[in-house]
Order: sequence, then C-alpha cells, then structure tokens
Amino acid sequence: VMIEHASLINRLHWMQKRIPFGAEDVILQKTPYTFDVSLWELFSWAIQGATVCFLEPGGEKDPATIAETVEANRVTALHFVPSMLGAFLEYMEHSGAAGKMRSVRRVFASGEALMTEHVRRFNRLIGGGGATLHNLYGPTEATVEVAYYDCPVEHEPESIPIGKPIDNVKLYILDKKDRLQPIGIPGELHIGGDCVARGYVNREELTEEKFVEDPYEPGGRMYRTGDLARWLPDGNIE
Repeated sequence: VMIEHASLINRLHWMQKRIPFGAEDVILQKTPYTFDVSLWELFSWAIQGATVCFLEPGGEKDPATIAETVEANRVTALHFVPSMLGAFLEYMEHSGAAGKMRSVRRVFASGEALMTEHVRRFNRLIGGGGATLHNLYGPTEATVEVAYYDCPVEHEPESIPIGKPIDNVKLYILDKKDRLQPIGIPGELHIGGDCVARGYVNREELTEEKFVEDPYEPGGRMYRTGDLARWLPDGNIE
C-alpha cells in the first residue's frame, strides 16, 4: 500500500491533539515495523517530546517480557491487538503482575474487534490505577487508523463501537448504489479524506476497484473497506 507522508502526519497530529504525550511519557515500541500500527510508535514520541522504549525482538509475544519492560522503563503508553490484549490480561490476572503496570496511562487496541470482556478485565486489572483504554479502527489503505472510541471506565457497553472519525477523515456508510444509510441501517463503510492511500503497488486493477471517486466530495477519493457498519444514535459507528 502506497501511503502519502501527509496522511501519516495527519494521523500523528490528530493523536497529538486528542491524546497528547509529553516529556513525562514513555511509549513502548513493541510492534514489528512490517505492521502499520508501528508507525505511531516509531514517530509520535519524536514530535511530542516523549521517550521511546524498544521492546526486545520477539518480546511482543510474551506477556511476562512486556510487563517487566513496562515496569523497568516506566512505560506510560502501549498498543495491543485485542487477541494479545486478552492473553496479556489473562496473564495479569493469574500471575498477580498487575502491579507492574502502575506507570501505564494509556493503552490502545486496534487490528481486530475489541470485545466487552476485554474492557471489563482491563478496567478491573489496570484501569484502577488511572489507565484508560482506547479502541482504534482503520485499514492500512487509510493510513493505519481512522476512527477512535474512548472506552468508559465506569461501565461496559454491550458492544464496543469503532467510534468517530479522526481529524480530516470522512466515514460514509453506503448502500450498493452509494447512497448514505440512515442511523441504525447497515451498509458498507467507505473512508474518504486526507487519509486515503495512493493505491496498491503494481496492482492497477485492484486499486481501481477499491479506491473510487468520492460522490460527496468533488475531486475526492474514498476507499471501500468491505466492512459492514452502522451509525449509532450517539454518533459512534458499530
């Protein structure tokens, strides 16, 4: 996937505004660089004046290594794919190692569906120390993440939505004729705005199929995700 530098800058600037880091923050770089989530770990600390801590190679698969690294380096922010978050919370619960996470202030989850059970266990094991869990959604074709949902600490919704669009991103839920769907009615999620990639390297036909003209923005392009979604009455997307 060919990503414009400006699209990544937009993603980083949104995070800086919405969830700011500072000199007291330590971001754990635990995602292999072949996975798009690694981009904010690799670059956001530098533009926000924070510190980056590199996890040892392969350590992202070992909850004990992650917990020890967090404690030793006073890590304040880190990312999990939800399935790994589930395994990590399982380890926290049965090892009694939750105390090693006292420095953590923000945990981000993306790449898969975040489940209510993940939020419930997070709030019970880690959230009590003031840490918050943030659900992010987005395909590589739209520069990593395009929607966010700040998980509540006082209750768990029946399902965890992907949330609302980040800055300079447009999320459309359309029917098969590219008509906007009303609240509550499922349709295919399309992504427009500054985040849309150039396309696929040397795959012109696939690029033309997935990256199409934005009917609601003259001269704009949008990416067809193939994901079914619907607007919720509170403005979040499920």
